[in-house]
Amino acid sequence: MIVVAIIAIIAAIAFPSYQEYARRADVSMVQQEMQKIAEQLERHKAKNFTYRGFDPNYIYDVPAGTPLNSVTLPRGATGSAIKYTITIRDAEDPTKLLTDASIPPVIRARAWTMKAEGSDTRNYDLLMTSAGLRCKNKTKSLVTYTDCGSVSAGREEW
Repeated sequence: MIVVAIIAIIAAIAFPSYQEYARRADVSMVQQEMQKIAEQLERHKAKNFTYRGFDPNYIYDVPAGTPLNSVTLPRGATGSAIKYTITIRDAEDPTKLLTDASIPPVIRARAWTMKAEGSDTRNYDLLMTSAGLRCKNKTKSLVTYTDCGSVSAGREEW
């Protein structure tokens, strides 16, 4: 009986620690993926002089044709296995995707904003912009395409 009690105490301590470790690993995964996409965005701009038309299809070996509107992580996951969804928008008009055909040619798409929304309510949502902003917040409603809320509301830089 004492052995069972000791194992229960150890499990009660270890399981929450493991869950927090898994959440941190998910955040690290999405940060790495966002940096990878940001690098490809800069390459696209260097070649095309604009971010407009950037489609992450070729990064993930998805056949061309239909623009990839969002990137889900882990790659290939479906349904409840999806941990994060990354969307890339025009920073001048965050309602528009960079692949949106309705963006007039006069709009140059000179900046981008990327938001990663997590499916776990206890984990962070993240924001990264071409202006150098990198922040995260566990209060999901505070992370928009322009800001992560205030430091007093849980905002953290990354």
